[in-house]
Amino acid sequence: MQRIEMIHPLVEMDGDEMTRIIWRKIKDLLINPYVNLKTEYYDLGLPERERTSDAVTIEAAKATARLGVAVKCATITPNPQRVEEYNLSRLWRSPNATLRAHLDGTVFRKPITSEVLLPWVRSWKRPITIARHASGDVYQNVEYRATGPAKVELLVTATDGSEERVSVDTFADGDNGIVQVVCNRDKSIANFARACFDYALSTGEDLWFSAKDTISRTYDQRFKEIFAELYEQEYRDAFAEQGVEYHYTLIDDMVARVIKSEGGFIWACKNYDGDVMSDMLASANGSLAMMTSVLVSPSGVREYEAAHGTVTRHYYRHLNGEQTSTNPMATLFAWTGALAWRAHLDDIPELAEFAKALEDASLRTISAGIITGDLRSQYIGENCQTVTTDEFLVAIADRFERG
Repeated sequence: MQRIEMIHPLVEMDGDEMTRIIWRKIKDLLINPYVNLKTEYYDLGLPERERTSDAVTIEAAKATARLGVAVKCATITPNPQRVEEYNLSRLWRSPNATLRAHLDGTVFRKPITSEVLLPWVRSWKRPITIARHASGDVYQNVEYRATGPAKVELLVTATDGSEERVSVDTFADGDNGIVQVVCNRDKSIANFARACFDYALSTGEDLWFSAKDTISRTYDQRFKEIFAELYEQEYRDAFAEQGVEYHYTLIDDMVARVIKSEGGFIWACKNYDGDVMSDMLASANGSLAMMTSVLVSPSGVREYEAAHGTVTRHYYRHLNGEQTSTNPMATLFAWTGALAWRAHLDDIPELAEFAKALEDASLRTISAGIITGDLRSQYIGENCQTVTTDEFLVAIADRFERG
């Protein structure tokens, strides 16, 4: 069988632990036999980030901006325990935070659904897409541990040298505490809003944006204002023509609406809110490994990834020689998403068809009752068989070959 030729490479970012193992298996079994894969490779595994003082992450971000599409394996964001485990020189920043800060944009996350997998929220009949602003908030914050007595102020210095001070808090003698400063930019918020509006028009789904402007009367209020202004100025007519609606509501109200809804809409969230709520949606649909994730930058650059961690427990079982039943679906769909977008950019229809066929083969495998352990409790079909990761990938390959 002749392999599909690529014209331009995509950026490949390798990762850590069990997902790194699965990454290689997917390439070897499901991609390389059919595609003459062209990638610009960057190892974002924690040992390499330590060796390069995290320069490799910056290089990968620049390459992604240059080539237009990337696929990323899950990576470790170190905590103090990981610093000791990997003998790190410092607590390195989250690679995802670095990439998102460099590329800006919006992360769209959508559950991978199957007719034989019943979501835990029984009212859901269609997938809910999370649109997460991938810039600012706590991921680019400044934090400080204050020791009283102390007065904490926010100092703003204009280019003409004038200063404005805003009182934050006063700590009395012996009254220690913590301080956090977060920020965002109007331009980034506007890019986020446009990405959400455009995505809603492309899918024909209603768009909801949620924040907490009743409490955050400057920060969250600014998000609300920019969304409203852009909608009125640029999108109201297009939404009306297509029969699509835009709504704003408080985030606590939105959570209640989501749980009672039938799904089938886009939920736009600020950075931290989207981080938390996308995991909630994935788990409520059954598994963190059953969700797609793509970062879309204002310039059209896309970075596809698995929206879960490195599956540490399974990795150490793997090191002990055990076979694990780790779900590879999110990692597989990261690859197919990136290949499909590369095919779109380079006009390679056979590569796009390959990516779609591989996704279909994986879903047919689940429909046939061949699943990983994380899906067993929500499976409603007959003759369910829980298999290892290797067996699951082989079953996908078999169905792909048979068409």
